[in-house]
Amino acid sequence: MSFAWPGFLLLLPLPLLLLLLRWRRRRALEPAAGYSDLALLGRARGGRARWRTVLPWLRVCALLLLIVALARPRFGEREVEITTEGIDIVLALDISGSMKAEDFQPHNRLYVAKEQAKRFIAARPNDRIGLVVFANNSYTQAPITSDHEVLARLIDEVTFGDIKDGTAIGMAIANGVNRLKDLPGKSRVLILLTDGRNNAGSIDPFTAAELALSMRVRVYPIGVGQEEDAPYPVEDPLFGRRHVRLPAQVDDDALNRIAETTGGTYFRATDAAALDRIFQEIDRLEKTKVETREWVNYSEFGSYLALPALLLVLLETILGATWLRRLP
Repeated sequence: MSFAWPGFLLLLPLPLLLLLLRWRRRRALEPAAGYSDLALLGRARGGRARWRTVLPWLRVCALLLLIVALARPRFGEREVEITTEGIDIVLALDISGSMKAEDFQPHNRLYVAKEQAKRFIAARPNDRIGLVVFANNSYTQAPITSDHEVLARLIDEVTFGDIKDGTAIGMAIANGVNRLKDLPGKSRVLILLTDGRNNAGSIDPFTAAELALSMRVRVYPIGVGQEEDAPYPVEDPLFGRRHVRLPAQVDDDALNRIAETTGGTYFRATDAAALDRIFQEIDRLEKTKVETREWVNYSEFGSYLALPALLLVLLETILGATWLRRLP
C-alpha cells in the first residue's frame, strides 16, 4: 500500500491535540462546587453522563479517517515487462575414454563436467543452449533449445561408449559452429571441454577455428585434468578393478590458439572447484543486458474511508442531540 499525497498524514496528530485542548479548556471553565460527601457525586453521575465522554472520540475517529482519505491510500498491481536477447550457446563435451580419469575426486572428469555444465545452464534462463558430444567423431546430443529441463536430462544421458574412442576436437568445433551459424542472435558461443589433443576426425582444429571466426562464434576451450598423471580405472579380468596412472594429454598450446583465433579465452581446470570457477567466469563474460519496463495500476480506496467518517459524525450529532444530550 502507498499514498498519493502522503503529506496529509502529518495532520494525524491534530485531532488528538484538539481533543486535549478541549478537555483542558472545559476543566478550566468548570466552576468549583463543594460537596460534603464525594459519594453523593458518584451516585449523581448517571450512565448517560458517562457515555457522553464517548462523543468527542467519535469526532476524533472521524477526523482521523478523513485525513487518511485525503492522503489517498492505494494498492498497486505491479507489472514488469522484460526485454532481452539471449545468447546462443553450444556445449561441446568430450566423452572419450580418458574422461574416465578420476583426478576430480570423488568422481571422474566426465561426471564433474556434466554437473558443472548443468549448473551453468540453470544460471542462464534467457539463453538458447545446445549440446554436442565428441570422441572419435561428433554428433548433436541436443539441438539449440530454451527448454533447459530437457537439456539437463539429455546431459544426464551422456555416457562413455556412445562413440568410438578418440578425440576429434576439430569435428566438435565444426559441428557446434554448424548449429550456431544460422541463428539470429548477436552473440554466439561455443564452450569446448576436453582432456586430450586432436587425434581423430577429418577437420583440423585450426581450420575449424577459422570457420568459427567467419561465423562470428567465440570459442572458450577448457582443458580438463591435472597437469600430472591421473588415476585411471581399469577392469582387470584376473584382479578386478584397479587403477593405473594416465599421463596428462591436454594440448594447452592448441586450445589457446583456438581461443585467440575466435576471440574467446582458454581456461585450464585441474579440479572440480576450478571448473566451477571457469564456468562462473564464462557466465560473467557472456552476460546479456536485460531491459525492464515497469508500471503500476493503482486502485484507490480513500473514498471507502470517507463514508464511515461521515457516519461517525452523524452518530455523534444524533446522540448529542437525543440520548446523550447535555442539559443546561
